[in-house]
Amino acid sequence: MATTFSTSNNRRMILTSAAILAVGIGAYGLGRVYPPLGPSSGTVAPAQRYVSSQVGAKDVTLGDQSVPQLMQTDAFELMVKNPTFRALAKDPSFALLAQNPAALATLAANANLFKGLASNQQNFQLLAQSAQDLAAHGGANNAASADLAASLALNAHSFKLLASQPDALAMLAQHAGVFQQLSKYDAAFQLMLQNAGAFGRYSNNWSAFEAAAKNAANNSLMARQAASFEAMAKDSKAMSALQSDQAFFSSLGAKHAALEALSSDASFKSAFNVNAINAVAQNSAAFSKFALNARAFDVAINQAEALNLSFGGGAKAMDASTLQALLQNSASFQLLASQPDALALVAQHAPAFQQLSRYDAAFQLMLQNAQAFSRYANNWSAFQAAAKDASDNSLMAQQAASFQALAGDAKAMHALQTDSSFFSALGAKALALEALSSDSRFQLAFNQKAINAVAANQAAFGKFALNARAFQDAANAAQALSFQAAAASAGAKGINSQALQLAAQYPQAFALMAQNSSAFSQLAHQPAAVASFAKNAEAFSVLGHQPAFHALINNAAFSSAARSQSFVDAVTRN
Repeated sequence: MATTFSTSNNRRMILTSAAILAVGIGAYGLGRVYPPLGPSSGTVAPAQRYVSSQVGAKDVTLGDQSVPQLMQTDAFELMVKNPTFRALAKDPSFALLAQNPAALATLAANANLFKGLASNQQNFQLLAQSAQDLAAHGGANNAASADLAASLALNAHSFKLLASQPDALAMLAQHAGVFQQLSKYDAAFQLMLQNAGAFGRYSNNWSAFEAAAKNAANNSLMARQAASFEAMAKDSKAMSALQSDQAFFSSLGAKHAALEALSSDASFKSAFNVNAINAVAQNSAAFSKFALNARAFDVAINQAEALNLSFGGGAKAMDASTLQALLQNSASFQLLASQPDALALVAQHAPAFQQLSRYDAAFQLMLQNAQAFSRYANNWSAFQAAAKDASDNSLMAQQAASFQALAGDAKAMHALQTDSSFFSALGAKALALEALSSDSRFQLAFNQKAINAVAANQAAFGKFALNARAFQDAANAAQALSFQAAAASAGAKGINSQALQLAAQYPQAFALMAQNSSAFSQLAHQPAAVASFAKNAEAFSVLGHQPAFHALINNAAFSSAARSQSFVDAVTRN
């Protein structure tokens, strides 16, 4: 059933009329008093989305209708009645936070993750800088990071065992090629690890090992698994790997205690299984970094286990396809998780979303005005007719070309015809959709790649949509794991190790900061704004889960309005 909102047009008009002149004049004055809040020079990476708002005489004029229109939205009507929001609006520093809607929305939706961090300005700045450093190296948006994260998640138990013995992990990373070859011969391989000190005698003498393995029955130690050693000795690839890695046997001896601890019957198969070894071989530099930073590796494994648990736990619980979808689009799903109703809608109507997402401009306008488009419920042909003549429709005319192209797409129209409940569902979830469809959030939440991922795993995401907490946990874990993997990969390329240290200390906050590093870099240079959040963290925790709050703060006019005392007065006197 579509959600309806009780509104009072008379009261809205009184508020609007009373405030419009004062807001326009007040914003002009405030634009002169407040310093510019633009990004710091030399710190903005090319791909970043954040652009700070600056208010001056040219921004809000007597003819500017943006603030009055904001005050007539359903979101404003709900928030002006909310005592938590009204109290927050009285705080002068809240206006500073409002100038950075991307950071504000993230802080509010994840207040529990940022509360402690924001209370320490120095730590907040350091973590924001580390996120900026990671963004400069591509963030989590690269295939290597995604593969590393997936490997950690799919082999979490193996890596948890390896994490208990960092020396074993370090050796595996340093000699991954040899481990790959030897792991094909389980019995001999296990015996070598169980007696690593003894096999260290072959240091710098691989040929002596080969000769002994060929005649394993005559060697008191190798004779226990003679057939396996003899097969290994005949494997030219295995022998070539040993010949190429002259330091392998000396490392075996040096790390014997760690290796022997993991080579018992109970641990060997898990710690040194082929999948885990291949994962290390493919990401050896990153795992070498993890071996030097036990805390970072522990955090990554914890996130991997949390991700597995969100799928139901157990060795076979995790669906590899859905896992890859989550990790490759972790930022998108983390944002969708903040509005469970939006995720449910995408999962239930994935084919229609797939088709509409090919027409960005029209699609975004539909989500921003979801309630208005619900008028086409059970009447897709009326929508098609209106879209064909978009220039004659007061709403569609804003993106006429995009709507006309959409109307001419037979596949898109067929998807809407097939899904008769799409438009009514659009209206029912209007606030959640509006909260995610501002310019700063639309491309992230509703990009075609993320929607295609949902469509390809519709059943799995449909289950997640029925359990908002499970999906929130999965999205948070996937996001944190992706950025832990990215930080390790970036560290392998020369990024300062401080990024790994801070990422380990605040894994989920770090992931959220790195997702929009420019916005948080800007916020870190506004101590009063950070302090305002820390002081009001409980209030933000309450508001952060309300779609109306997100719809309001992501309205383009909100940052201007929040800096006007007249606007504050209009909110707080009700």
